[in-house]
Amino acid sequence: MASLFEAAGLEDSAPRPLADRLRPKTLAEVAGQDHLLAHGAPLTRMVESGSLRSVIFWGPPGTGKTTVARLLASVSGYEFEQLSAITSGVQGLRETFERARKRRQDGIATVLFVDEIHRFNRAQQDAFLPVMEDGTITLVGATTENPSFELNGALLSRATVLRFHRLDESALETLLQRAETAQGARAPLTPDARAQLINMADGDGRALINLFEELMAAHDPAAGDLDIEGLADLVQRRAPLYDKSRDAHYDLISALHKSVRGSDPDAALYWLARMLTGGEDPLYIARRLVRMAVEDIALAEPHALSLAIAAKDAYDFLGSPEGELALAQVTVHLALAPKSNAVYTAYKAAMASARDSGSLPPPRHILNAPTRLMKEEGYGEGYAYDHNAPEGFSGQNYFPEGMARETYYRPTERGYESELAKRLARFQRLREGRAE
Repeated sequence: MASLFEAAGLEDSAPRPLADRLRPKTLAEVAGQDHLLAHGAPLTRMVESGSLRSVIFWGPPGTGKTTVARLLASVSGYEFEQLSAITSGVQGLRETFERARKRRQDGIATVLFVDEIHRFNRAQQDAFLPVMEDGTITLVGATTENPSFELNGALLSRATVLRFHRLDESALETLLQRAETAQGARAPLTPDARAQLINMADGDGRALINLFEELMAAHDPAAGDLDIEGLADLVQRRAPLYDKSRDAHYDLISALHKSVRGSDPDAALYWLARMLTGGEDPLYIARRLVRMAVEDIALAEPHALSLAIAAKDAYDFLGSPEGELALAQVTVHLALAPKSNAVYTAYKAAMASARDSGSLPPPRHILNAPTRLMKEEGYGEGYAYDHNAPEGFSGQNYFPEGMARETYYRPTERGYESELAKRLARFQRLREGRAE
């Protein structure tokens, strides 16, 4: 739908932010999304076919989702309608669908762009299904959250999910040059400060242009080019993209965990710092470090668990920011520790056997016999007290009667587990010798 400015022919003269004035006029001008818009890419093929299909655009803010939706509608001859899931309700959807139905009767197709579509509840999302199926609308939904978790399966089955990438330095530099051309002046920055301005945008094209506009409005041209420190004093740094209740929370803890597992202390420290600067609860991180100690290190270095718990206690005792150093210390220690998931694997295998074997009782010779009846039933009969056996090892069977002996724990040759592997091998030799 046309705005009042557009209807009055005043759109070009209306006061608009620079980011809005610099919106691409064609799909070829969209920066940083070549995987979707280059020759042979999904959206290009869709346009060339002459028939748009419903899609979900998934990606961080400022990557061109709204712009691409508008341009797709324009180049395909569709009417463009836009809603925000934050401000629209069921009544708004009904009115939009009704307008689309009337257009369809006149032979005009409608692209309905829904920003923040993940904010709609399940019932609201279900309302799209019939109008998508009968062709009343072609839905273009935009979301910063993982559609697999936030959108109904029925809706996802009727749309193609396309991932928008965070803008890289090259794409942001392109946008900065366009802003300079529109402004008729270059950014008054040293090369290092220019790189820092791009870094401040954190992959968000809209944020970069807003920072540029803020810079140009506040800087005195007579002062010359700004260095990094001068730039930081003049403009507000954009906060890193991090919502500790959503995707970034899970993505960054996964990155921290895998960096520790991969024995890379530097990468692990980086992701730890990213989470802390993003406002993550340090005790949540401490709990995950304890999990890493038991899941990925375990008996390869038995002290790792004690150190992880000690780091949690140190944070509890010291608070922030001093206590965060304890988290950093144990992060480095865990990253450099020998790794083993042998206990983790053994536990899962034992759980599977326990589920499959049902309620098999323990063998009677290892059961206590506190009553005469139990003694008469054979409880405890034939039990060998290991401390009295040669080398302190009897080699008796402790698995249920009728169940073959299983091997769950297979220690690695890394760290302390190499010693445990030797003990197990010795016990196995003794067991086999006493069975002969």
